[in-house]
Amino acid sequence: MPKQAESLDHLPTTMRAWQVTTPGPVDGDRAPLALVTKPVPRPKRGETLVRVLTCGVCHTDLHVTEGDLPVHHAHVTPGHEIIGEVVANGPETRRFALGTRIGIPWLRWTCGVCRFCRSGRENLCPHSQYTGWDHDGGYAEYVTVPEGFAYQVPERFDSITAAPLLCAGIIGYRAFERANVPAGGRLGLYGFGGSAHITAQIALDQGIEVHVFTRGQDAQAFALKLGATSANGAYDVAPVKLDAAIMFAPAGAMVPNALANLVKGGTLALAGIHLSDVPSLNYQQHLFHEKTLTSVESNTRKDGETFLTLADRLALRPATSPYAFTKADEALRFVKRGDIEGACVLRIGQD
Repeated sequence: MPKQAESLDHLPTTMRAWQVTTPGPVDGDRAPLALVTKPVPRPKRGETLVRVLTCGVCHTDLHVTEGDLPVHHAHVTPGHEIIGEVVANGPETRRFALGTRIGIPWLRWTCGVCRFCRSGRENLCPHSQYTGWDHDGGYAEYVTVPEGFAYQVPERFDSITAAPLLCAGIIGYRAFERANVPAGGRLGLYGFGGSAHITAQIALDQGIEVHVFTRGQDAQAFALKLGATSANGAYDVAPVKLDAAIMFAPAGAMVPNALANLVKGGTLALAGIHLSDVPSLNYQQHLFHEKTLTSVESNTRKDGETFLTLADRLALRPATSPYAFTKADEALRFVKRGDIEGACVLRIGQD
């Protein structure tokens, strides 16, 4: 049985962490993030304390920081693509041995008793809580997690490479499943950042033809390098009709064009937690012929386990741009510009 820490005396009492002061533009005159010193959290019953090694920088962190998502926890520490080392366990907490490297995702907790949880749809739990939104996340030196919501990390991935798998990868996988791409079909990806470039690899490994739509020229070049058949502007007409599409960009104005690019019976999956307003749709042009428009809300733990097993088997290759822990605000500004190759990752507990 894994050893349970009886004392936290061996740990520091304070840590460095970023926190959202007043939500607002990351490229504005007043910085919405501040690097502060705060107490190291103490694990409660059922929780594990983790020394953070790396934390991916997700577009959702940008939404939390800029206020696109309503404040759930004042002065929250963002970050939910966390790789870390277990340093202590709370009472009655025994899943992970001390020293184990684990992953902490966006989904932090669900109630387990509502009709959604009991029917295998815990991602729709009305009481769900999220890392870096409802609870302090990984832009910090230490973080806690309920042991049942953390993941074993495949050994093949180092801590920089593994971080984007914890959200960009898992959410991309769920969106891919929701998009119902037929075998050998054609898939459109709108936006081509951290999540889309991992999803593209899953699709390409399955023999699916990938077409990318994004505003960034560097991102377009990256898509072609990964094996996409075409890389187009965000609002371009597709070179061929698509069987399915996934929208990662938070731009609702792109939805009508994405629907128009689908074949009869095609599916468009909206993968983001935030989307700007969608323009008026024309029924005949955008929705008729049994087209499906669906959203994606978080993920279940089963999604995460299945995806990490698949990522290990396929040897997925997330592209990363490492940033120093003290440069988290700079990394978020880079994510906002949108023309990136892969995912940004903060190096926190690594040299």
